[in-house]
Amino acid sequence: MFSSGITATGVLLFSLVFTTRAVQRLTVTPDKDSVLKISQAKGSACKVCFSMGRSRTCSLGDQIKDSVPVTVEFQCSRPQDFYEVEVIRNIECTTQSCKGHIQTDFPASRSFQEFNRKFTWNLRATAPKAIQVSFTKLGVRQVSPLISCPDKHTFTLGAVQRTGNVMIGRYCVGGTTQSAQILSQGRFSLDVPASQELQTHRFDVSVGEEIKSLAKITVTLPPGTSSSELFSPNYPESFPDDDVMEWHFAVSDKQQALVEFQELVQPRCVKKQTAVEYHCRGRGALVLRLTDPPPVQSQGNFSLTLRNCEMDRSQAGFPGLSLKIKVSVSTARSPRVSCNVDLRKSGGFSLHVDKLRPNSGCVMTMDSVLKEKITVPTNGAAQLSFQDCPPEELRVTSSRVIDCAQLKDCLKMPIPLAVPFLATCLPAPLTGASWTLRPPQHGTVELTSPVTPLRQSLPGQTCNDTLFDVSEETGDTVGHFCPHGSIQKIQVHSSVVFSLTTVGGKALKPSSKPVLTVVMKGEISDRYIFTVTPKKNTTVSLATPGWPKGMRSYATVSWLISVPNNMEAHVMFANINQPKCSNRHTNIRVQRIGRREEDYSRREDEEAEDQIRVPASFFLNMSNCMPESREFSVLSRITLHRTKNLMLTTILSVVAALLVVFTAVLVVVCVVIRKKKKQLAHQVSIYNPNGTSFLPGENLSRPTEENEYHIYDSIEDTLVYTHLLKKGAEMGMYGEVETQEPFTRHSDSQKPLVPKDSRDQDMDVGEYQEFPFPNTKAPPLPNRPLSRPMVDNEIYHSSEPEGGERIGPRQEGGD
Repeated sequence: MFSSGITATGVLLFSLVFTTRAVQRLTVTPDKDSVLKISQAKGSACKVCFSMGRSRTCSLGDQIKDSVPVTVEFQCSRPQDFYEVEVIRNIECTTQSCKGHIQTDFPASRSFQEFNRKFTWNLRATAPKAIQVSFTKLGVRQVSPLISCPDKHTFTLGAVQRTGNVMIGRYCVGGTTQSAQILSQGRFSLDVPASQELQTHRFDVSVGEEIKSLAKITVTLPPGTSSSELFSPNYPESFPDDDVMEWHFAVSDKQQALVEFQELVQPRCVKKQTAVEYHCRGRGALVLRLTDPPPVQSQGNFSLTLRNCEMDRSQAGFPGLSLKIKVSVSTARSPRVSCNVDLRKSGGFSLHVDKLRPNSGCVMTMDSVLKEKITVPTNGAAQLSFQDCPPEELRVTSSRVIDCAQLKDCLKMPIPLAVPFLATCLPAPLTGASWTLRPPQHGTVELTSPVTPLRQSLPGQTCNDTLFDVSEETGDTVGHFCPHGSIQKIQVHSSVVFSLTTVGGKALKPSSKPVLTVVMKGEISDRYIFTVTPKKNTTVSLATPGWPKGMRSYATVSWLISVPNNMEAHVMFANINQPKCSNRHTNIRVQRIGRREEDYSRREDEEAEDQIRVPASFFLNMSNCMPESREFSVLSRITLHRTKNLMLTTILSVVAALLVVFTAVLVVVCVVIRKKKKQLAHQVSIYNPNGTSFLPGENLSRPTEENEYHIYDSIEDTLVYTHLLKKGAEMGMYGEVETQEPFTRHSDSQKPLVPKDSRDQDMDVGEYQEFPFPNTKAPPLPNRPLSRPMVDNEIYHSSEPEGGERIGPRQEGGD
């Protein structure tokens, strides 16, 4: 049994059961939806018998459809000499999809390996769509019926029509044919001869286009010069009457295609004429006779349609239409371009032109000599020519060497490194420039950016436009850099190659302004020194030379980090890769400039901290050992922040805390004082002759005119402020006095409260009665300075009764 994938080889499961001298017996189990057909290829008396259960039939050939075990018995010793085996499978397509694909992986077919085998797939499409078989993975090539394939696997593609079957072509694996579309119904088969092991192949089956021809074959022609052969349907027999066949050729725009008709056999036409149509991009259909010279196709893809006429078949022996089509392609040649290059005024540059593709059709010459690579030396001149050399297939670069044998002979002024002006007749723009910088022995190359500082190109921080590559002449990479950063200066204690390129292969613009300047100087303490000036709140990423690879053995590198006043640097070691050292140790050190003490120092065998803070300018120094395994590389990140004054912060914190405590105490004191004042404030009762005492705050209803008899014009202070007299007596200011009992509130129905020892219990209503004091006169008031009246109301300021003794304003006693 096999799955939904259509496998010719998975159709049957064979097992050899028994063999005698004159009989071969096999047990066969056909798969569902498949047919096993055993038929005689040559006349013979050898019969084949099929046994299923108790049923047994013998004949010269038969087919098995049911997926049940069947015993196949050949009644001869060599049935493979007379019989062939065919496995048939059906593939049907809707307008959307097809059920299954063509597969030839059938290991069990080894049981029939001594027989000629044929695997057939019947293909059916749903109108108006065609059915398509794709050969994109391998490609196939059409061959003549007289030619066999090298691997003994021959594929045949045919179309099924009402008038009969048409053979579209025979094919071998490996060629320029990419797909085939068949109208309505088709058949695809694989023939494998006896004793040949079945190879595994797969071809996808899908829904095709709406075509009007018998079939449509798609051919992709390779670059360069090549040719392909195609044959008319039924070749060498006749193409069917009044039918159409189409081929589509995929050709590069840089190629020319030529079509030739060979072995042409013309029919006698009753109606219409044989013709061939050419369709190409940008041009309408061109209809020609088969004997007309075909046009040269030089505008990319094109199609060829073969039309047959209604042939005269009245007499035997009249030939039909057959032909072989040969399509040859070659690279189109463009006019030769000449270019005179003179570098004598270029400032010491040389010119290089390289091909980007080894099999390119570009033809270059230098002074009429064919070249695969062109180099015009410094101060040289040459006559160059280019043919079929598009810009995308060439790389044009320039180079310059700046050296100095003795330090005393080196220029003291910076040497500008600028993009040179070259000939404009070159077929491609300048995309790269390089400078080889060679200092004296033990000397140093110092590179400085005159316009803007540099930054390293690292993952997540790649360059957008221009890329500076700095490496040693030995090939060791120092780093890749971009403009707009914080690196002011790069110093390398060896010869340096500085290369300038653009991201994406864009052209370099010639300019007199330098991208960098170089100075040759004396020996430095480290192999590499970088001068860095970070900006506030901007993180600077610094990687060891060669990143992401490790530093060279025993190499040292230092970064001179400038930190302004009132700032501090936060140094974070984002990525540290330590080796196993065989000699010496790696070291990471941080030391402030002008101090002997180190702020930080770690070896490879010590645990490193993630970050440190440095409050002044400092050196970040790293040195490598001789690694036994692994490599030494470090990625650091530095950010400047404003310095925090810890002493000032502490003082301000203490002051703030004291202010909070003082404020809290002050609030508590104020609340307590206010509460005591409220407790000391004495309530003053107002005597009402009507018999009711009122406390301050109570509403006094206005008496009506009928009840105004009890209202007094004035009340003596001695009667109102009696409690003060008592308080004064207690303090020794007065003699003992007799005071009125405290009032208690009464309702209007109650009698007024009077002292208990009052001699007159029958007080007349409406008449003023003095409170009975022991003495007839009120006690004298103490002499105190004038102040604001304690009570400021209408009662206090009302006029005294006639003849009454006036009492002066109340004097406040000193507490």
